[in-house]
Amino acid sequence: MHYYDYTVGRRIAASGAPFYAVLQAAMRLADTSNLDKLKDAFPSVHAELTTRYNAPGGLLPGETIDPDEED
Repeated sequence: MHYYDYTVGRRIAASGAPFYAVLQAAMRLADTSNLDKLKDAFPSVHAELTTRYNAPGGLLPGETIDPDEED
């Protein structure tokens, strides 16, 4: 890890992004080796990310968009 990664991490933490949002973003950006580690540590998060990735608009069956949660 470099100082740059550390400073970007500080900005992400300061943004107030939810933990699971940051974790899913890390999974999206990870190389194969790091993704394998994340999947092993957080299998249910990876399963949901995969399911949402393949679902229309990322919505699971029965879900609707909450306007207060849109980015």
